[in-house]
Amino acid sequence: MTQATITDEIIAINQMIAEKIGQQKHRVWFQKSTRFTLADDYLKIGVPNPFIGNWIENHFLSVISQAALDVTGESKKVTFNIEPELSGNQRKVQLDSQARFVARAKNTTTRNRIKPATNERLLKLTMDNYVVGPSNQLAYNAATSMINEPVSPFNPLFIHGGYGLGKTHLMQGICNKTFRLNPTAKWIYVSAEEFTNQFILALKTKKLEAFRRRFRKADLLAIDDIHFLANKPSTQEEFLHTFNTIDMAGKKIVLASDAHPKMIGQLCERLVSRFVSGMVVKINSPDFKMRCRICSQRAEAMNRHLPEKVIAYIAENVRNSIREIEGALLKLTAYSSLCGQDITIAMAKEVLAEHLSRTDPIVHISDIESAATTFFGITPADIHSSKKDRTVSTARSFSMYLARKCTKMSFPEIGRLMGNKNHATVILACRKIEGLLERNADVNWQSPNGNKIVPARDILAQLHDAIA
Repeated sequence: MTQATITDEIIAINQMIAEKIGQQKHRVWFQKSTRFTLADDYLKIGVPNPFIGNWIENHFLSVISQAALDVTGESKKVTFNIEPELSGNQRKVQLDSQARFVARAKNTTTRNRIKPATNERLLKLTMDNYVVGPSNQLAYNAATSMINEPVSPFNPLFIHGGYGLGKTHLMQGICNKTFRLNPTAKWIYVSAEEFTNQFILALKTKKLEAFRRRFRKADLLAIDDIHFLANKPSTQEEFLHTFNTIDMAGKKIVLASDAHPKMIGQLCERLVSRFVSGMVVKINSPDFKMRCRICSQRAEAMNRHLPEKVIAYIAENVRNSIREIEGALLKLTAYSSLCGQDITIAMAKEVLAEHLSRTDPIVHISDIESAATTFFGITPADIHSSKKDRTVSTARSFSMYLARKCTKMSFPEIGRLMGNKNHATVILACRKIEGLLERNADVNWQSPNGNKIVPARDILAQLHDAIA
């Protein structure tokens, strides 16, 4: 085979890989980061460092092998060789793209974490690597009691708190530890969305009895994002009977939500009363010392050493969410590996500048919308819509007022983010809420259980507590 033929085949293999994985991924990981060589039964791929080699092997090996087979007509063994001179091909833009790609891929798996899980496999997160501090000590103690005591005084356990603070970690830790202590115990970990989907499927396929047997015979039922049941009366009714059956049998129930049970609008009073009958505990944002410990632990898990100054820099600038801390660490360690350089405070400031600029150190507008929509029992889409019924209008007005008070955004910015509303609409909404608060007037809105009337200051206090 001539060299020209080999070159043509390598070009064809690259083109086929690009078609399979998309031009963007091919440009990020292959275009300036690899060198292909065909020799006998081998396809050798030169990479600038082990990090890129491992990433390509773990994510694209099957695509590469198939492309080589399709082009050459022969099965090739794919090997990776470190060729440091390829580092010169990687401009800073290329490194940034790869680092963002890694961080985004890692974070995506976090939010897509909730799958129906039973004793067939252990879950990813454990109690062993759960960092405990003042913000989550009570929740951790309650979880430990649920695990170790046959009849826990904290049952049912309802954990609530903001996005990315460790609720899911604690729930998965309870399930894993329960299984290790009692392998015969039947546990189920699932999101409220998946519970709803399985219930609907059972109705359509006439397999409701099998669905009920599966959930109601659990020794431990863990339901994440329970606020998803809001405004779903049929699913709420089914879950109420499931809850009662498990509770009456003396089994354990763990629930998690972004909000306190009484803050979840469009949730029937019978469910709320069941939820508050046990232990309701809030997880708050971690303090500085706890954020430093989280940084150290996560870095250690990545087999990376971070200087104390870098840890302090991240902990000082990323305050609200553990996921944001993990995202900053992922980007920093990915960039360090791709460059082949040790992590320094100068690198941290340069690489994380964009990441930190997008991190609001006070309150995210999404947190405000989440709190308001959960309380009033609507969706963010309702706030962004043109609906003007009393419930939606009231929730939108409180959201706009809190956005103005808790963030640095202008009236036009708030209006744009809440469905491209005119800045005058935001001004009027803020004046309306200010008037209600000044008089502490009663606020009326419609819930599934009829009309609700709550003083304006009480609503604001509960919304503040939800986004704190």
